[in-house]
Amino acid sequence: MLIAVRPASRTSLCPICGTRSERIHSRYQRRLADLPLVGKPVRLVIEARRFHCDAVLCGRRIFAERFDGDVLAPSARRTARLDHIVHHLGLALGGRPAAAFAKRLMLPVSNDTLLRVVRRRGSPRFVPPIVIGIDDWAWRRNQRYGTIICDLERRKTIALLPDREPSTAQAWLSDQPQISIVARDRGGGYATAAAKALPQATQVADRWHLMENASRAFVDAVRKSMRQIRTAIGAATINPELLTAAERIQYEGYLRREDTNAAILDLAKSGAAIKEIMRRTGYSRGLVRRVLRGQRSDVFRVRENSLELYLPWLDAQWSAGHRNGTELWRQLKSQGFRGCLRVVTEWATRRRKAEKVDDGALSRAPSARTIARLMTIGRDDLSKSETVTVAAIESGVPLLVEAREAIAAFQAMIRKKSLADLDPWLEKTRTGLVASFANGIVKDRAAVSAALTSPWSNGQTEGQITKLKLVKRQMYGRGKIDLLQARVIGAG
Repeated sequence: MLIAVRPASRTSLCPICGTRSERIHSRYQRRLADLPLVGKPVRLVIEARRFHCDAVLCGRRIFAERFDGDVLAPSARRTARLDHIVHHLGLALGGRPAAAFAKRLMLPVSNDTLLRVVRRRGSPRFVPPIVIGIDDWAWRRNQRYGTIICDLERRKTIALLPDREPSTAQAWLSDQPQISIVARDRGGGYATAAAKALPQATQVADRWHLMENASRAFVDAVRKSMRQIRTAIGAATINPELLTAAERIQYEGYLRREDTNAAILDLAKSGAAIKEIMRRTGYSRGLVRRVLRGQRSDVFRVRENSLELYLPWLDAQWSAGHRNGTELWRQLKSQGFRGCLRVVTEWATRRRKAEKVDDGALSRAPSARTIARLMTIGRDDLSKSETVTVAAIESGVPLLVEAREAIAAFQAMIRKKSLADLDPWLEKTRTGLVASFANGIVKDRAAVSAALTSPWSNGQTEGQITKLKLVKRQMYGRGKIDLLQARVIGAG
């Protein structure tokens, strides 16, 4: 649908000097796209004019007439109202999805045009924030990260930074001296940046991260105690003859790791520094640190398989004299077992071998995460065998019970926001399996204390990161920082 339009005004203002001119130089036609009408695309054909500028000091002698910016921008091929719709389509859907949707709406626009409009308009200016949340997000996980900054009072993203270097965050924060509260995660980079750029601001540690760090500290305590745990539950001895092929491969890797641990510990006992141990052995700093901290002392456990749910029934059948692996497999199939025949026959073969061995039979030890879960959930949720396992661990490894109680007390303190309990807790956990976690709390004590007294937290920022990931994946992860910032901040 073509609509012919001509301006009603007799004059126009020079875009350089602002002088009003009535002297027409020439006329030309402009074709513009406009919003559709009754399901048909619309083209406006404007009879535009060029004017002479009679101002003596103006450098522009001839100019094209200008229209109201809310109606038509200079050199535009779309009306302002159509350009507004195109911009919001690009913000909401990106390039190709928005182009496909625009086609159904009778709006002639391509995916590249949509992204150009979003980039050209950029992100709007934000009101200077007072309370912010800052966290990192992944361009590519474990390889490259960026930084997101949110206004917690207005509940919106206000900035994206291309990396998570403290210097980059410090430079941005230095331009916002009015900020009084900075909610952040437990990482030291943002803490250092905020302390240097905004020394008067209050830093608030994220409560969810505090809870998660406490849970991780207990899992690390379990890993450090795996040798004592295996002794307590009677799984300290492993007979390689009773292992399956997959378990034997895992066990051989465990033996190699044990040799590595022994070599590193011997060098440490002789007084060698971590750098010297790295130079002699060729291992990374992280691995050497884990060995010296006792976090790699026992990592072997028998591999779990699909028979876990059916082991009580198999034990009962074996005791009753039904020892044909194929027949047992057929009966399991009728009960819903989806594993293959080899799984059942390997189990039967191992049971026969175990009966021929007087001692040293294999007893499976759960993983460190499984043990941590069993020791922290309610006793009513445990099976009889799990209850026996937990009781054996509690009686055999009392230090682990103390660590569990310390972590439970800390998490209760976070839930209740009880600042008065922080000092007694730090004094109680100065030694023990969670001492390193307590030392971290001491170093970040001001932010942790603020987390227990302040209503602000960084959970809202985590939600904005989820929104950012959605936008990034809509563009197949190929959006650059300007486009991501325009879409995330502009749509907010």
